[in-house]
Amino acid sequence: MPWLRALSIPHHAQSEFSSLLRDLDAQLRDPTTDRNVLVRDLLAQFLYGRSYEALHADAPIAALNCDPRNVTLEAEYYEATDPEKFARVKPLLWLWKNFDLSPGGQSATFGIAFREVLARHVFRRVGRNFKCWQHVEFSVGYNMDVGDDVVVHRHVLLDDIGGIVLHDGVSISDYANVYSHSHSVLDMPDVTLRTTVLGRRARVTYHATVLAGSVISDDAMVATGALVRGPIPPHAIAMGVPARVSRFKDRAPFEGYQVDSRRDAPDEGRKANLDFPGPTPAQTRTSEPQAAADHQRDQTPERGLEDYAPKS
Repeated sequence: MPWLRALSIPHHAQSEFSSLLRDLDAQLRDPTTDRNVLVRDLLAQFLYGRSYEALHADAPIAALNCDPRNVTLEAEYYEATDPEKFARVKPLLWLWKNFDLSPGGQSATFGIAFREVLARHVFRRVGRNFKCWQHVEFSVGYNMDVGDDVVVHRHVLLDDIGGIVLHDGVSISDYANVYSHSHSVLDMPDVTLRTTVLGRRARVTYHATVLAGSVISDDAMVATGALVRGPIPPHAIAMGVPARVSRFKDRAPFEGYQVDSRRDAPDEGRKANLDFPGPTPAQTRTSEPQAAADHQRDQTPERGLEDYAPKS
C-alpha cells in the first residue's frame, strides 16, 4: 500500500487552476512583464477578492502593501545581496509570502503547484516535482539550487544568501532551519558566506538546524532538534546539540555518491562585509580562569552537619 493517497478535486476547479498557472508562467517568462504590477494585481484578488483599483479606492493602505515597490524585505539591507538579482525575484518572494496567507495558499492542490511555478522564476535551478508547503522563507531565493523530487515542509527557513544546494530527493521537515551565513562572535557585522549542501535523499527532520557550510552526504539523516555544524557521512544519522553521528542506516553502500563528506571538502567561505576582508580568527576559549575557579567551587560538595561532629 502506498504511503500517499492519490486525490483529485472537481474537474472545473482543476481546469480553472491549471489555466491560471499556465498564464502566470507565461507572463513570468515574458521579459516585458512588469512583475510588480502583476504581483500587485494578483494579491488584490487572492487576499481581498477585488481589483487593485477597487481595493485602492476603498482601502488604500491594504492596496499599497500589495505592491512590492512599497515594501522592503530584510535581504535588501544586506551588502551581500545582489541588487540586480534581487530586484527580479523580490516581487515573486512578496507574492509567495502573501499567497501563503490566502485560502489558495493553504490548499495542497493549488498551493504546491503555484509555488512550483514561482520557484522556476526565483531559484537558480529547480528540478521536476518540487513540493513546497506553506510558510517557507528564503533569504534571497536566487541562490537556491534544487534537484528533482525535493520536498520542503511547513515553516522552514532556507537562508540561501550564501547558497544552498538540495540534491534529488531531499526532504526537509517542518520548522527546520538551513543556513548559509555565519556571524563573528565578537563583531556582528563580520559575516562569512558558505554554501550548504544536502546530498541525494538526505533528510533534515523536525526542528533541526543546519549551520552554514555543512555538507550532509547522500542518504544521511539529521534527527529531530539536532544542530549540525559540520560534515555528515553517507547513510549516517546525526543526533544532538551539537549533532554527532550515533547510528548508520542498515543499508548497502551506494555504487556512487553525488555528495560524500569524506570526499567533498566544505566551502571555505567568502566574506560578506568588505570591512572585514580576512578570515575570521578563533574568537572563543573554553573558560575564563575565574569562571573555572567558580565552577570548581560549585562542584565541591558542601559540608553537612555530620562533617562537624566530634570524631570518636
